[in-house]
Amino acid sequence: MAGVVIRIKRCLIVGPSWVGDMVMAQSLFKRLKADNPALYLAVLAPAWSEALLAHMPEVDESIIMPVGHKQVQLGARWHLARGIKQKGFDQAIVLPGSLKSALIPFFAGIPRRTGFLGEQRYGLLNDYRKLDKAALPLNVERFLVLGSAQNVLPEQTPKPALRVDETARDAVREKYALNTEKPMLALCPGAEFGPAKQWPAKHYASVAQQKLNDGWQVVLLGSAADKAICAEINDANQGKCEDLSGRTSLTEVIDVLSLGDYVVSNDSGLMHIAAALERPLVAIYGSSSPDFTPPLSENCAMLKLELECQPCFKRECPLGHLNCLNELLPETVLAAMNRTP
Repeated sequence: MAGVVIRIKRCLIVGPSWVGDMVMAQSLFKRLKADNPALYLAVLAPAWSEALLAHMPEVDESIIMPVGHKQVQLGARWHLARGIKQKGFDQAIVLPGSLKSALIPFFAGIPRRTGFLGEQRYGLLNDYRKLDKAALPLNVERFLVLGSAQNVLPEQTPKPALRVDETARDAVREKYALNTEKPMLALCPGAEFGPAKQWPAKHYASVAQQKLNDGWQVVLLGSAADKAICAEINDANQGKCEDLSGRTSLTEVIDVLSLGDYVVSNDSGLMHIAAALERPLVAIYGSSSPDFTPPLSENCAMLKLELECQPCFKRECPLGHLNCLNELLPETVLAAMNRTP
């Protein structure tokens, strides 16, 4: 049962602020376009998301949110809403659960404003839904039901699928002198959420060493915040890895990941990007859980220990030992790589 289709011509999505959530939101975009093929779809989100949204063919327009994640700035929101009002949207779907995220669709007078209740958003939303977390355990499911008039999931979850421009990808390969003669392992050791999601550098280094010994090239990817852990991995391997942390734009990271013959990643935005590129993937979980934010791909192995303290969903280990990650050994990851197609 697909649920009642909402017939609209122009839809504004108020997008999430995390890379992984934005990748998962593409499942909603796909559902909306399938139900309304002529739909004009715009996404209001932070400036960093433009690079990611450009790889989603379902998105017709990206509107930059000029206000920071934790800022209110009513004047700036009001000014942006005045411009959005002129675009004539029929519906807004608000994915974040905060009160402030519902302000712009309200200020813009968009007739149908859809989202889950939270932070007393009565009035700001006029098509509000009550979130049943037990019935909708997956984050992507919570996005998808907002595309139906009756909170009904589609029979199959549309999988995120990022589009890559081959010419741009070849240019990135040349820019960073990536070897076309060797298979590539991409390691994504960062975790913006916090260290309780970050597999130890020494474990990543062991995996890198094994694949280097096997004749692979190993590329380290991450933001400027990940330079320290990437340097530690590379130093442990006598500088034989290609450390691109802090050197690439998000568009370039997507292109590099698309070249990967294998990706090993923490539960992070880059994990979701790799899954949406259908790269063979090992996803490592510590404080978080694949029962909530799994990579939406069949071509992956999700690894976690079944410790009594998991998942805690904390940024830092509340017990101080981080056993959920320390005790997940490199041999387990290498074995999973051998099993995954």
